Amino acid sequence: MPLRPSPTALLAALLLAASPACAADYVVEGRIAAPGDGGWDYTTIDPAAKRVYVTHGETVVDVDIAKGTASAPFAGIAKGHAAVPIPGRHLLAVTSGHDDSVRLFDTETGTELAKVPVGSDPDAAFYAAGLARVVVVNAKGGTVSLLDPVARTVTGTITLKPGLEAAANDGDTLLVNNEDLNELETANLRTGRSGPAVALTGCQGPTGLAFDPDTEQAISACANRKAAIVDVRHHRLVALLDIGAGPDTVLVDTGRRVALIPCGRDGTLTVIALGGSPHVVGEVRTEMGARTGALDPATGKVFLPAAELAPPPTAGGRPQPKAGTFHILVLAPR
Repeated sequence: MPLRPSPTALLAALLLAASPACAADYVVEGRIAAPGDGGWDYTTIDPAAKRVYVTHGETVVDVDIAKGTASAPFAGIAKGHAAVPIPGRHLLAVTSGHDDSVRLFDTETGTELAKVPVGSDPDAAFYAAGLARVVVVNAKGGTVSLLDPVARTVTGTITLKPGLEAAANDGDTLLVNNEDLNELETANLRTGRSGPAVALTGCQGPTGLAFDPDTEQAISACANRKAAIVDVRHHRLVALLDIGAGPDTVLVDTGRRVALIPCGRDGTLTVIALGGSPHVVGEVRTEMGARTGALDPATGKVFLPAAELAPPPTAGGRPQPKAGTFHILVLAPR
C-alpha cells in the first residue's frame, strides 16, 4: 500500500504552501554611516519624503533614503525616544523623556518650534491620521497624551497603567504593551476611555508592537524570546511564537504578508508569516545591537540602526557602542 503522510506532516506542508514566496529571503543591501555616538531608540519612516528618522541620544538622525546619506539636524533633546513626522506639515514631533515634553521641529530647517509638556517619561509615539493627533505614550506616568501638532497643545489624556511601552492602533482602538504587567492595554482614542487588557500569558517584558489590519491581530515582541499574537477583536491571545533575543520593535509588511522582529542580542531578524495561522518562516542575520527599525512599505526595505559594540564595562552590563561606528543597516527583500 502507498505510504500516507501523517496529519502533522500534512499541516506543515499546508503552512509552507501558504507562506509568502521567499518570505525570509532578505539581503544586506548596504550600510549608511550616521553621525553621533551612544545609544539609540525608535526608528520611523516618512515614505512620502523618503526619509528615515532615528532618535539618537540628544539628537535625531535624518536619513535621506535616495542619497544614502545621514545628518543630525535636530538637537537639544533631553533623551529622545520617538520621532514622528507629521504628514504634509514639514513637522517632526520628538518625545523628550528626561523633561516630560514633546519637541516640535521644522524638518526643512531643523529649528525647534515648540516644547509641549506631556506626561511622565514620554517614550513611544505615533501619528493617528484619523484624529490628526500625535499619540504620546508616557511610560512611567501610565498615561497617553493626544497632542495637536498644529495648535501645539495636548487636547486629551487617557489614563492606563505605569510600565507602558510601544503602541499601535486599529482605527480608534489604541493598543499599548505594558512591559511591567505583561499585558496589552486597550483604549478608545476618541472617547479617551480605557478598555479591557489582554493578558500575554507566556510573554515576559513585551516591548515592540505592531498591528496587522488584514487579520486584525497585534504582534508583541517579548524579552523572553517570544512573540505574542493577539486577536484584537476578541481580546484573546491566539499564538506564542519563538523569536530571537533582545527585540524592541515589530514591523508589519502588509504587502508581503510578514511581520519582522529585529533581535539585537542575537543579531537576527525573525520573519513571521501573517495569516490565519501565523508562524515563523525564517531568521535573517543582521548585526548585534540592531533591535529597532523601520520598513518602507513601497520597497519592503528595512532600516536598522546599529553600531560596533565593545564589551560591557562591568560584569553583567550592556555592550557599549564604539565611537564613530553608528550606522543604518539596510536590508532588502529578494
